[in-house]
Amino acid sequence: MRILLIGGNGFIGSPLMRELQASRHEVAIFHRGADATSASNTTQISGDRNRLPDFLDQLRQFAPDVIVDLILSSGEQARQLMDVAKKLACRVVALSSMDVYRAWGVCQNSEGPELEALPLTEDARLRTSRSLYPPDKVKMMQGIFSWLTDEYDKIAVEEEVRSFNGTVVRLPMVYGPGDPLHRFFPVLKRCGDGRPFILLPDDFAAWRSPRGYVDNVAHAIALACASEKSAGHTYNVCEEPCLSELEWQTRIAKQVDWPGKLIAIPKNLAPEHIVVPGNANQHMVVSSARIRSELGYAEGIGVDEAIRQTTNWEQQNPPAVKQEQFDYAAEDAAVASLQE
Repeated sequence: MRILLIGGNGFIGSPLMRELQASRHEVAIFHRGADATSASNTTQISGDRNRLPDFLDQLRQFAPDVIVDLILSSGEQARQLMDVAKKLACRVVALSSMDVYRAWGVCQNSEGPELEALPLTEDARLRTSRSLYPPDKVKMMQGIFSWLTDEYDKIAVEEEVRSFNGTVVRLPMVYGPGDPLHRFFPVLKRCGDGRPFILLPDDFAAWRSPRGYVDNVAHAIALACASEKSAGHTYNVCEEPCLSELEWQTRIAKQVDWPGKLIAIPKNLAPEHIVVPGNANQHMVVSSARIRSELGYAEGIGVDEAIRQTTNWEQQNPPAVKQEQFDYAAEDAAVASLQE
């Protein structure tokens, strides 16, 4: 097939492009400018995704069978995308997030305190609050994800995509080489600094959430591209079981043979810099049964190998250190208070 990737040079787009090409699909990438790192056998279309209809002629020359939009942020962007897709008579696969679920709103204290039943399937209740993140957090996220707009709303994106029988793929917390959030870094730095313990607030230590290794997530998206029966469907993608934060950090620490101990400390005794805001009583245990049964999805890379590859990359590509995130004196004092 001929597959167009919008925003296909990034963290998830790059392994997706490699998988699609390995499966002998013809791939084009629509992005803001020429990128020397793109594979030489891909068609490059430069343009502004916020003015997608202006580039209809170039897109028509490629004549995609499927458009995969990796960087949809708002309902208006999705409306433009679906208008273009109708004119090109092609299918759409759009990436969404599990932040659409009401359960995530409960976690963020943007919904009422009533807890959602688990596991979360694709039919679970969505948020009623459409402004999930305050402006200051949106600005912070834009510093990491340049495609994210002030009008960020994945629920609006999904509504538009489904209006034309598009496919929605809801992503978990994605980790792997190239992770712009450097999710492993706080654990690995403490291990590398020879800390005898790593502290987690007890509520956060028990919190369960969905994760996915980037190459496995790309594989799930590729399956949705290749299968016409995915049209009109919504799919969760994540590893199962959904591990607790304590279990997850333990596996990362084990990868580097760290001899220390992870300690779940009462939240009221935890240093401020490690406290995670929100309602950790609402877990985000998600079911990925639908994509496994309907599209035959299975992880090609196991969790231990995925952690190993991510750890190696993170150790070679550490981010700038924010010292306030590593107040070891406060952590030592908190542990001492437990022993009093």
